[in-house]
Amino acid sequence: MTGAADPTPPAVVAAVPVVNAANALTALRLVLVPVFAALVVASELTHAGWRVAACLVFALASLTDFVDGWIARRFGLVTSVGKVADPIADKALTGAALLLLSWYALLPWWVTVVILTRELGVTLIRFWVIRHGVIAASRGGKAKTALQILAIVWYLWPMSAGWAVVGHWIMAVAVIVTVVTGFDYVARALRLRTAVR
Repeated sequence: MTGAADPTPPAVVAAVPVVNAANALTALRLVLVPVFAALVVASELTHAGWRVAACLVFALASLTDFVDGWIARRFGLVTSVGKVADPIADKALTGAALLLLSWYALLPWWVTVVILTRELGVTLIRFWVIRHGVIAASRGGKAKTALQILAIVWYLWPMSAGWAVVGHWIMAVAVIVTVVTGFDYVARALRLRTAVR
């Protein structure tokens, strides 16, 4: 009948619980940061055994970054908390690694300063626009993260000087991508703020 009420009830969208597998992996990554730092300090990047252990813990923690994202998307466990906590966990892990590598003179301080300035700036911008929306990581941002992880693993793993120089090139590319994606993130944040006015 025309004008009759639709008997079908509206679909109810189930709320995604904050405590889920994806967010648990993000929390694990945060827990592994001090473990990794302790192993680096114990090795002083001169003891091969402890250095390998530090590298493996860093690699494992970094792997959770890719796994938690896949789980969140695959099983519909994406939450606003996860979108904010995930990049913070990434920055805590890579930031600790960069600071320690520079402290032990394996990485120039200017590289660490450039990368951490960009990461801190992006984090502050995330909180600046969080009332208007959450900016998801772009492909460039994911490539930046992958390059940083690869470069850090290369620096951490004990190897000959000939192979170690490859890490410098990987890090150089990582720095370039980090800076470029930082400017892209600022542009996206400004567009978001402008769109909601």
